[in-house]
Parts: sequence; C-alpha cells; structure tokens
Amino acid sequence: MSAYSRRDVFKGVVSGFSVGFLPKLHAQNSAGQFKPSRPVKLISPLQAGGATDAIIRPIAQKLSELWGQAVIVDNKPGGGTIVGTQFVAQAAPDGHTIGVVISALTINPSLRNDLPYDTFKDITPVTQIGTVTSALVAHPSLQANTLQELIDFAKSRPGALSWASLGIGTAGHITGELLRKRAGIDIVHVPFAGSSGAYRELLPGRVQMGFVVLESALSHVKAGKLKVIALCDRRKNKLFPQIPLLDDTVKGLSYDGIFGLIAPANLPAEILKSLHADILKVLADPEIKLQLDRQSMDILASSPSDFANSIRADIHHWKNAVRESNANVS
Repeated sequence: MSAYSRRDVFKGVVSGFSVGFLPKLHAQNSAGQFKPSRPVKLISPLQAGGATDAIIRPIAQKLSELWGQAVIVDNKPGGGTIVGTQFVAQAAPDGHTIGVVISALTINPSLRNDLPYDTFKDITPVTQIGTVTSALVAHPSLQANTLQELIDFAKSRPGALSWASLGIGTAGHITGELLRKRAGIDIVHVPFAGSSGAYRELLPGRVQMGFVVLESALSHVKAGKLKVIALCDRRKNKLFPQIPLLDDTVKGLSYDGIFGLIAPANLPAEILKSLHADILKVLADPEIKLQLDRQSMDILASSPSDFANSIRADIHHWKNAVRESNANVS
C-alpha cells in the first residue's frame, strides 16, 4: 500500500487528535545538517536473530556508510518491547539514540497501567518505515490447514492447543486473544521475547501454532517444518495473494503491523529534520527497497507528523481490541 493510501486510511480517524509529541519543524532553521559525532545506537526491542534484525541491520549499515559513523544495533528485548522503548525514551535527545518500534508501542498503553514512559510525551516519532506482514503459522502435525479447521479442532479439544506470540502486548498476543474470544475456543498463550525464541518451540511442535512475521517463517514453510494458516494483513498480500486472510474467516482480526523509528522526546527540530531526511535517503536505496520487498513490507517512509498520527490511530484501534479480548499481562 502506498504512503498516500495509508494516510487516507487514517485521515478520518485522527482528525480529532492533536499531534502534541513532535517538535515544531518550522520553529527554527538549521544552521547546518546534523551529523553524528560518535557511534549511534539503534535500539531493537526484540531478541537478536529474528525478523526485526533482518529488516533493521541493512538499514543500520547504510546509515553508517552515509554518516561515516558506526550504527550499532543494540537488542534490548523484554516486557513486550517496553525495555527497549524505555531505553530510547530515557536517552539524551541528541540524535545518537534511535529505536525500532512495532505495534506493541500502540498496544501497551491500553494493556498496562505501569508503563515507565509516556507514549505521547517521552518519544519523538521519526518515520514509519512501513507495514509488516505477519502470519498465523502452525506445525505440520496440527490437523488443520485453514483457520476454520483450526477453530473446529480447538473446539473439539479445549485447552489442548497453544499459540506463540513475540511477547506480551504484541499484535500477535492481542490477535490471539481476539480469536479465542470471537471463535469461542480455549487456546493457551505462550509469549516469547522475539521470533527466535518462538521458533525454538514452534519447529519441534511443542507449541502448535503462532503469530510471526511472514518472512521469518518462509524458509521453515518451504522446508515443510511449518505451514501458513492465514495472513494478518487487512488486504491480500501482493506477493502471496493465494494465502487467505484472518478476516476471511473471523471478521475484525486483521491489522497492519507498524514498523518505525523513534527518538527521545525534546529532540531538536533541526536534528529530527536531518535524521528523517537521511533515513529516507537510505529507504530509497535500491538494495534496501529490494530487501524490504523480500520482507513483504509496504514501504511508507512517512513524515514524523504522519507517523505520529498513525501511532495515535493505532492506539485507538488496539484500545478497543484489548477491551473486547480481555487481554492482560499475566
């Protein structure tokens, strides 16, 4: 989906919101383009070796080449991405710490009352790189090949099936809870701190199914070690149009997975402007575009204000989902 269509989706939803957590880009003119003066930390809130790493490490390498400074991907998993986001929120707002965020950023405000940061006051949205395709996958031994067959199987064996997510408060967690509620099935949630941990249990079948980033599952699917039940996208995937969507069977389960970059609050406007421009240069690089396409990512490369609006709209969406699903952190 293009950046323009994505903005249209949110236009009506966010019209009542004010974007209060961005510096005023018109407030001052930069005396010169910001360039990092020392290595930059790029914080990933999930375990190393997973789908997030596969997306962000090539981007970090290109930024390093552009800036002439090392860009170090620092994995800080835990707390449904809270640990990594808190690190960014508490860092100095000088352009030398940026962080990856996924949909958990917009879910946690509705799921937790004890967040160690304020999602609106303590971060600066930089850009939404794009939307990530996730999938419900299952071990081949599971006697179900479609979502309806999975629901029927689960109804015949209450409590026998477990599902993996990439952590408490992630989209896979809430979507699994919604599936349980709307389909009237008893399935057990097993959270992990990223896809690498989830696959350690999914591949041997100790956990029978899970919500994972599609690209990270493809090699296992091709090897016959996993099968795809449905995609989580709101619309047919351009690379895999034959794979059904969650919404084809249970309406209202599908979502667009956020993947973006943030910085600490109070980031000077000239630094934000320069960071954003440099990141967009990298996202326009043919090698990066090819790699992101292989990740089934729709590249948005949004402005900071558009990303801020997307965050607010997603918080509204997930607030309703959390309420309906009765999801919690236990």
